[in-house]
Amino acid sequence: MNERTVLGTLLPGFAGPELPDWVERMLGEGLAGVCLFGENIVSTGQLRALTAAIRAANPAAVIAVDEEGGDVTRLYYDRGAPFPGNAVLGRLDDVDATRSVGAAVGAELAAVGIDLDLAPDVDVNSNPLNPVIGIRSFGADPELVARHSVAWVEGLQSQGVAACVKHFPGHGDTAQDSHLDLPAIDVDAGTLRARELAPFAACVGAGVAAVMTSHIVVASVDDGVPATFSARILQGILRDELGFEGVVVTDALDMAGASRDIGIPAAAVRALAAGSDLLCIGTRNTEEQMRGVARAIGDAVSAGEVGEERVCEAAERVSALHRSRRDTETQASASGLATETLARAFRWAAGVSDTLASLDRWVVVRHDAIPNVAVGDVPWGPFDALAAADPRLAAVDATDWSAGRITLDPTAGALFIGRDNARRPDAREMIARLRSEHPAVVSIDMGWPADDDSAEIATFGGSAAVGAALADGLLSAMSGSTGRVTS
Repeated sequence: MNERTVLGTLLPGFAGPELPDWVERMLGEGLAGVCLFGENIVSTGQLRALTAAIRAANPAAVIAVDEEGGDVTRLYYDRGAPFPGNAVLGRLDDVDATRSVGAAVGAELAAVGIDLDLAPDVDVNSNPLNPVIGIRSFGADPELVARHSVAWVEGLQSQGVAACVKHFPGHGDTAQDSHLDLPAIDVDAGTLRARELAPFAACVGAGVAAVMTSHIVVASVDDGVPATFSARILQGILRDELGFEGVVVTDALDMAGASRDIGIPAAAVRALAAGSDLLCIGTRNTEEQMRGVARAIGDAVSAGEVGEERVCEAAERVSALHRSRRDTETQASASGLATETLARAFRWAAGVSDTLASLDRWVVVRHDAIPNVAVGDVPWGPFDALAAADPRLAAVDATDWSAGRITLDPTAGALFIGRDNARRPDAREMIARLRSEHPAVVSIDMGWPADDDSAEIATFGGSAAVGAALADGLLSAMSGSTGRVTS
C-alpha cells in the first residue's frame, strides 16, 4: 500500500503555536492536513503564519478547526467567542440571523487560512441532561434544528470554508460523554429517521461538504458497534439512504468511545473499513503515534482487513475536498446580532426583574463546574462586564464560599451563576443553601436548563456575546436600586 495514500487520510493535532518539524515533514510526505485547537492559537498574526507554514509544506493540506461560534471556540479560546452559539440562535428562530453568524464565522476562518470547520453541531438535544451536547444544539425540535443547521452551513460555505455537520447519526439523546465513555441511544428506526437524521438529511440536501461520525452505539441499527466503525450506519444510512457523497470525518479517535479498549491504530483501521475518509486522530499527537497509525493501516490492507481501494477512495475524497475550495472574497466579520437581540432568547421567570430591583445590595456567586472536553477552559459568563460596571459586583467563587473560605453578607441578595446547574448536584445544593441564608436569590443557568423552570434566568449559552447580553440585562434590572455591593 502506497504510504502517501495512507497518510492522505490522517488528520492529527499537535502541541503548541508553531508547526513541529515532524508535522512539516509528514505534510511533505502526503499527510492530509492538521486539526488546530485552542493551544495552537495565540493571535491572528501567529495563526496566519502557522497556516501559511502548513500550506508551504503541503499546498493541498486540509486545515481544520472546531469553531462552533459559541461556547466551543478555538479562535477565541483565550477570551470567549463574540458569537451567540446554536441554542440561542435556535430560540431566536431567525434563519437569516443564523445564516449571518455562519457567514461571519466563515469569513474569520477564511481570513486566517482555515478551510474546514468541524461545525455546526446539528444534534437534536432531546435529552436535557445531555452532558456533551446541550447548548451546542439548536434545540430539541428536529424541524427547527434542520432549518437552522442548513442556514449555518449555507452561511459558512458562502465564505469558501467547508462545513462538517456532526455528530452522525445523532448524539442528542445520550446520557454519557463519548470523550469519556461509549454512549448508546435506544431508539427505534422510525424515531431515528424522524428525529436524529432529519437535520443531517437537510444538510446533505443543502450540499454540506463533510459529515462527522459519532462514537455512539445505535442498537436498533448495529448493536454494540460505535457509529464510527459501523458500515451499516456510514454506508447503509449516510451514503445509500441519505445520498451523501462528500467526506466522512471521524470524531477524534483518541476519545474513549473509539479507542479506550482497542487503541488508536486499531480504531483508525476500523473507521476506514466502515467508510470513514478523514481520520481525526486527536490533539497532542506525536510522530511516533502517526507512524504507528499509518503502519497499522498498511498492515490491515496487506492482511485483507481493509481493501486498498477503500483507502484510495478515502484519500481521493479528502483531496477532492481541497480541490473544491473556492477563492471567495471574505467580508468583515460580525455576528450581526446586538445584545438586545440575544437577550430575547433568554428565559426570565416572572417577577425576576422586580426581585433584582428590590434590593440595593447583591453578591455574585460564580460556579465554575468542570467543562466538558469539547468546550475546554474558555472564559465564559457576564463576570468581567459586571465587575467593570461596578467593582462591587466582582464574583466570588462558589466553591470557596461553600467550603467556608469566603463569607457573604447575609443581608444582600445573591446571584448564583453557573452552567448546567440541573445536572450538577453541588450547584443545586449551593442554590438551596443560598435561599436559606439570603433575602433573595436569583439562580442563573448559562447552560441547557432543566425543563422544570428551576432557574430564574436561563441564557442557553455562556459565550462572551451571551455574557455581555446577560450583564446588560442584569444591570438594567438592578438600575432602580440605590447601590450594589459584594462581600
